Formats: sequence, C-alpha cells, structure tokens
Amino acid sequence: MVRRFSEFNLKGKVIFKRIDINSPVEKGVVQMNPRIRAHAKSIAELRDAGAKIVLLAHQGRPGEEDFLPLEQHAKLLEKELGTPVYYVDDVIGEKAQKAILQLRNGEVLLLNNVRMLGDETKKTHDSELIKALAPLGHYFILDALSVSHREHASVTGFTHHLPSGAGKVLHDEVEALKKMDGAKGITFIFGGSKVEDSFQVMKRWLSTSKVKKILVGGALSVLFIYAKGYKVGGSLEFLKKTGLISHALEAKAMVEKYPDKIEVPMDVGLNIDGKRVDCNVDEIEEGQIFDISEKTLLRYKEIIFDSDFIFMNGPMGVYEMKEFGWGTKHVLEAVSRSEAFSILGGGHTITAVEKFGIPREKFGYISLSGKALVEYLSGKELPGLKALHDNLGKFSP
Repeated sequence: MVRRFSEFNLKGKVIFKRIDINSPVEKGVVQMNPRIRAHAKSIAELRDAGAKIVLLAHQGRPGEEDFLPLEQHAKLLEKELGTPVYYVDDVIGEKAQKAILQLRNGEVLLLNNVRMLGDETKKTHDSELIKALAPLGHYFILDALSVSHREHASVTGFTHHLPSGAGKVLHDEVEALKKMDGAKGITFIFGGSKVEDSFQVMKRWLSTSKVKKILVGGALSVLFIYAKGYKVGGSLEFLKKTGLISHALEAKAMVEKYPDKIEVPMDVGLNIDGKRVDCNVDEIEEGQIFDISEKTLLRYKEIIFDSDFIFMNGPMGVYEMKEFGWGTKHVLEAVSRSEAFSILGGGHTITAVEKFGIPREKFGYISLSGKALVEYLSGKELPGLKALHDNLGKFSP
C-alpha cells in the first residue's frame, strides 16, 4: 500500500515529482511520444490544484548519443499542457534553487537531466541532489513505474526526507497490473528479441495455475522452433551471433514441461533475398524467420478470442519492414477486438500500435514501462515502490 498524491494538501506546496520522459531521439531531435503525453495529463492535475511543481527526469545514459539536456522535453511538455513549463539548465546549483524558490502556485519547472549528477545512480538519501533540494520541498511524488526498479537518488532518495506518494501514471499502471493477480486464465503473447526478459516472466507465471496459453513470436519464436528440433535456416547464425542459442536447452526443457501451455509457430514468413516466402516450420531450408504466417495466426486468433485476460509484450516479427509487419498487425488487431482485458508492454509493441493505426483505447492498458515491467511481473521487489511503502510509516501527509 502506498499513498496517492491526492491525499496531500497541494496548494502552495513545492512538489518534487519524478517522471520518466526518456524519449526517442532522431538526429538530435527529441520525438513526441506517449510518455510525454501521459505525464502532461498527470502534471496538469497538480497544476490545477495550485501546487508548485518541480519535475525531475532523465534522458539517456552518460556517454550515449541520446544523453541530452531536457530543454526540448520542456517545450514538448508545454505544448501538451497548454501552459508554460519553465526550464533551467541546472539541477542542484544556484540557478535551480533560485528558480524553485521563485515558483508561484500552479507553475511548472523542469530541471536538467538528473543523470548529469555524478552520484545520481550511486547514492540515494545522502546524494548531492537530496542534500540540495529536499530542504526546499514539501512533498515528493514518484510517478513512473518505468524507473521504479532503480535505486537512484531521484527515485528513492526523497522518500527518506519528505512525505511521499504515487502519481497518477504510476498508480494507474500498478492498478492495471494488479488485475493480473486476480485473473484465472491469462494468455501471454511474447515477441521481440529480449528473450531473457520473456523467460523471467514465463517461468514465474508458469509455476502458477493462472496461465491459459503462451503464444510466442519474434526472436523468441525462432529460439523455440530451433529448440523443438526444426531447422531455422539463416536464423541459426542470428541465434549464434546474439548469444540466444545459449538458451536453447532451457527453451527445450520449458516447452517439454508445458507442451499444452506454450504455442510455437507452425508456419513462418521467411526473408529470402529481401522477399517474403511463407512455409511450414518443418520445411525451412533457407532464409531468415522474420514473421509468423497464416496457420499460426489462425491458431493465435482462436486463443485470443477465447481469452479473458491478455498480456502482450513484443512484436511477432520484423514489423518495421512492410512485408513482415503482417503478423504483428493482425495479432494486435485481434487483441484489440477481443473481449479480454488486455495489457500491452514494451516500446516496440507501443510503436507498432501507432504504426498500424490501432486506437489505444481498444486496449485495456498500455504500459509505459520496459525493464521495470518485466521485473514487476517476475515477482521482484521494486526499490521505488518499496520506498513509497516504507514512507507511509515515517511521515504523515
């Protein structure tokens, strides 16, 4: 149990709010995305309540191309909010502290990238960030499950010093995921290339009685097809190059232990010299597996339409290529038309929803999280959520 931000008396109070607006960057330009839109709505609630809002966020990792200051993010948030989002090129220095002290009720300030601080990822409650800013605030709001798996200063540090609670984005995501605990038969759809992540979740849920079926696609399906003893053509080199082949024995053991739970493609779309060629899995001789095919889709759709609860993470193939987006598009459309409550996760899944023009409201909930979502579903304790829980006993709102 954690506090909601609505339990605080927000008017006139300085609120430090940790959000996640880590965004796609193309040629140095930050792209508008669902995270920014979702957080803008959550920020608007605090603004309308008369709070003085100080936003804390990151972009990329030091040394990487997308490690950028947050000035562009401020402009994108401002566009969504329709009211000013002030930005200061500082996090804990004089400029930042002065800007915080000058905030008026309902105003929004975005500080620079918290990862520009050397100890953001190394210390928590006694970091530079906390020492400098905690004395200036009244409350802390954590509003992103997507960073809650990290014990970083901006995620857990403030909870040692200020009454803290969950924001709307975090609360809505956790509530959606909690519905899985009460579900009796869940159909999982796993795709993409993050096999280790999928295995973590599969192993945890297969050990319960809650799994109806697990449908596999993407690189994960290539691994399972290989593990079942079929040839995978040119995809064998992909399995070796990526190291995924090291999971073959685990995949084989899993599909042998749960043959009635794990559904592996019966036919696939091969990339042969840039053209799509469909064939059964027992007929693969050449080409790379880039998609599922018709028989598999019919089977998957049958299961999807007979499901009460669906969790999907990852595309069915190389959906970025027109010829191989077929499986991902049709599986997503089937999920959107089913009567099941559905949760979608993973950046590529969300991108595919937008690419194929499927209305977001057709799904039960679309997660904004990546690795944190996997860890949550794997049963791991997330430091951010634990910090909010522990804060309940330390401070009254």
